[in-house]
Amino acid sequence: MKRIFNTLFLLSLIALSSCSEFLGDNVDPNRATSATPELVLPNALTRTASLTRSFNTSAGWIVGYTANAGGYGGWGSTVTYNFTTGSYAGTWESTYDDLNNYQYIEESTADFPELGYYNAVAKVMKVYDFQMLVDVFGDLPYTEGLQGSANVTPGYDDQVSIYQDFVAQLDAAIDVFANSTVAQPMGNGDVMFGGDVDEWAKFANTLKLRVLIRLASSDEGNSFATSALASIDTGIGFLEEDAMVNPGYIASSGKQNPYWETYHTNASGSLSGSGRSAIPSTYVYSFYNGNKILDQGRGAAVYREFPTGTPRGQLGNLTDNPAALSNQTSWYVGEGTGVNASNTIGLLKSRTAGVPMMLAAESYLLQAEAYMKGYISGDDAAAFEEGVIASYRYLYKEASGEVRAGMDPVADFETYKADNPDNYLVVYDLAATDEERLEAIITQKYIALNFIHGQEAWAEFRRTAYPAIVNGSSVASETFASILSTSTRADKLPVRFLYPDTEFQLNPNNVPTGMDQFVNTIFWQGQ
Repeated sequence: MKRIFNTLFLLSLIALSSCSEFLGDNVDPNRATSATPELVLPNALTRTASLTRSFNTSAGWIVGYTANAGGYGGWGSTVTYNFTTGSYAGTWESTYDDLNNYQYIEESTADFPELGYYNAVAKVMKVYDFQMLVDVFGDLPYTEGLQGSANVTPGYDDQVSIYQDFVAQLDAAIDVFANSTVAQPMGNGDVMFGGDVDEWAKFANTLKLRVLIRLASSDEGNSFATSALASIDTGIGFLEEDAMVNPGYIASSGKQNPYWETYHTNASGSLSGSGRSAIPSTYVYSFYNGNKILDQGRGAAVYREFPTGTPRGQLGNLTDNPAALSNQTSWYVGEGTGVNASNTIGLLKSRTAGVPMMLAAESYLLQAEAYMKGYISGDDAAAFEEGVIASYRYLYKEASGEVRAGMDPVADFETYKADNPDNYLVVYDLAATDEERLEAIITQKYIALNFIHGQEAWAEFRRTAYPAIVNGSSVASETFASILSTSTRADKLPVRFLYPDTEFQLNPNNVPTGMDQFVNTIFWQGQ
């Protein structure tokens, strides 16, 4: 059974190592008995990319990026939010499995300064994975976790203390990236930044900014966070380019871009089930079609046949809808079908495109909030505009990573403002209060993260209550809460996942009990 201790693979390496001392040199040269950090890192990053897709899919249903197409069954807990301890057990187990990879890298490089970059990357990516877990489960096995057979019933750490330790881990990693004089280049082992440690430092600093902003939103973490924000090293910088993982995706089963595999077609060209059963919600579409905001550039890049073809019969009604079930996925805007689908712009760019781990758009919008609130010194209006332009730029890129010829993110942003001249959600200078400025920042983050990082959009909604919804409304453009919700909250939404049944079976004395998906909020969430 997969749990939070080291994988059987790593345990077998230890066993094999011990046996070799007893048996001498009687070793099969064709059978690997060890794994190096150089070999483990690309696999770990690739698994994290798949995890990010998984978290996005789970949260995307909740935060209104996707809805259930009419005619599809089997989505009971998704549309009612009546979660059980089995609902997200796989998410828990898969994330801890991935964390074990990074733990192995960190432990095996700890005494080798020449492998310092691998050690620092492992620290950063453990924060990345653990934050996704905290943001949906709360308290976790953290300081006693990842110890393998040395502790199979680890205690749970308080989520605020976990977040605070994230800062220490990221600081340690940034110091290595910025100052190590002996660490050897990572080269091809780094399938995210190609060994560019300056980019890793910026990524870690941006992740730190995300952590501290959430800490600052809570009573328990505010003092710690504001102090840490005041001393954040802006000289390191923050992400200015999208952080992408690409291990060399190919048109082969299980080796394609995981978003493409889930929502477009498999390697043989058969349309994926999720690409038909998951369709755009009316709520999110209203930020493109003029109901809330008119966004001609990004609308055409995100939704097939925008603006005439997608809205009708594609937006989450729960009646039988044959067109939504038989046509290709709404998020593919290119030409061709099946194996003949072309490389294109938008969200589903190609089978071989990289997976975004953090968008430059999110980086700039995090900075905008930090500047607006006075956490650090900077121009919030400029960062806001750079964030929206970066969102256009990501969508206008083809699988190669280059913006398609003839497309201009800056010019289309100017059109965006001209199409919405009186809307402070678009024209930042029109926001008259800090609350309106925050709403504009988070709303644009919601748009930028659409179908990419639903887990981040859901976290930001719970933290800020933006983008705004109308509680209790049955109008699809006014709320993304399911009409079949069983939630007891005014907004009719869940606030967390439930701990998996495996923890109640194997770690019953430590797992928190009595959790309710509508009551027990994550520490940074407002009521």
